[in-house]
Amino acid sequence: MDASLRLTLRAAFAAVCTTALLLAAGPLGTAAAAPPPIPSPTPAKSGTKVEIPGPEDGTAAGSGHTRVPVAGQAKKAPQLSEAERAADSDVAKMVDNGPTADRLDIVVIGDGYTAAEQDRFHADARAKWAEIAAVEPYSTYRNLFNVWTVDAVSHDSGVSGDPTPATVRDTALGSYFWCEDIERLLCIDQPKVDAYVAKAPEADLVLVLANSAKYGGAGYNEPSPTLGYAGISTASAGNAKSGQVAIHETGHSLGKLADEYFYPGTPGYEKYEGPEPADSNTSTLPADRMAAEQAKWYRWLGAPSPDGGTVGAYEGGGYYVTGLYRPTDNSIMRVLGKPFNLPGTEAMIAGFYQHAKPAAALTPTGRTLRLRGTAKVSVPRLAGADGRQLDVRWYLDGRELKRFAGRTEVAVSELWLFDLRTHKLSVTAEDGTPSVRDPKIADSLKSTVVWSVRL
Repeated sequence: MDASLRLTLRAAFAAVCTTALLLAAGPLGTAAAAPPPIPSPTPAKSGTKVEIPGPEDGTAAGSGHTRVPVAGQAKKAPQLSEAERAADSDVAKMVDNGPTADRLDIVVIGDGYTAAEQDRFHADARAKWAEIAAVEPYSTYRNLFNVWTVDAVSHDSGVSGDPTPATVRDTALGSYFWCEDIERLLCIDQPKVDAYVAKAPEADLVLVLANSAKYGGAGYNEPSPTLGYAGISTASAGNAKSGQVAIHETGHSLGKLADEYFYPGTPGYEKYEGPEPADSNTSTLPADRMAAEQAKWYRWLGAPSPDGGTVGAYEGGGYYVTGLYRPTDNSIMRVLGKPFNLPGTEAMIAGFYQHAKPAAALTPTGRTLRLRGTAKVSVPRLAGADGRQLDVRWYLDGRELKRFAGRTEVAVSELWLFDLRTHKLSVTAEDGTPSVRDPKIADSLKSTVVWSVRL
């Protein structure tokens, strides 16, 4: 055998061995039940980008990203009987906290539920929302949300890939485990999901619940260009850990947060050498430089965080072992079951208010209110342990009416108008939460409603 052939074979053998070793390692360098994919900094595959949940037997929140076909396995819509079609596509407002335009609307759709199992889907949807709403800052801000259910009737009960890759079921949304040969990756047919999402009045976030107890999920965190929602989270309705996966995914879609986990021993992820990331929770700056430059989460440095320890700059994040820092050691953006850290909480609150308004008009603003009229506004009550509520203030022609502070309705007759001019009555609701320290974010946590009034 000549020397060049020996070198070629030796290189091929080394590449095979390296690949095998990498597939045997979990995302944090621990053994995994199933070989997790190794993420690529520049995925070459076409399709939509999704996040892969971490292994069930570990605590890692994710295993990087891959690209999957938009239409999943591209199967035909289920063949439904007349009775099944009659039960399909029903829309219900499971949680009603005010006008759709002024609240953050979550649309929950089930897959693998037959016509006879829709009551179970509704129960699963209530249970999953209760799980999400128990986590801060969702818990404090639960009244900013509307939650809708859309009934998707499947011909078969359960979803494909459960319990084995060979299991195929005829379902409304085409959900399937073993997506891209990854057992826990639960993919969907996104056009089919969108067809059901469109039946709800509005969607800011979508949650697809699979009728399964198998661990899994996925994060479709690219905003919809047509329906406007921030992302889709998939989760198994009957698996406790899958709810944590869904909450983590909303950190991306609503909070625009980066992943805080990293990959020891993975080629290409030893050290980050790129520019400062746009994400609010990763940085190239250590704590001292962050403080000196007043950058990223510098306002939180040294503060005790809900996920344990204090806010600082912990090396490792955004998949890279070195070169990038994260705010705390173990938030939910790195480890399932942990809370959001302080900078993450601030980002989530900012995300909530991107879709919801503190003040929503109940009395139409398009016509002039006369003497017998009443200006009414819906202001959500906060549910935090400290009892803090939104600050509500009323103004007439820009002058504050302090006697009406905190009220959600004011009658025109209470304004003491003494002329026939048209006046401007306004109400402002503002959230002065201590969980937000960035002035730019704080400025977005208020809204104003204005009416024209006259005798």
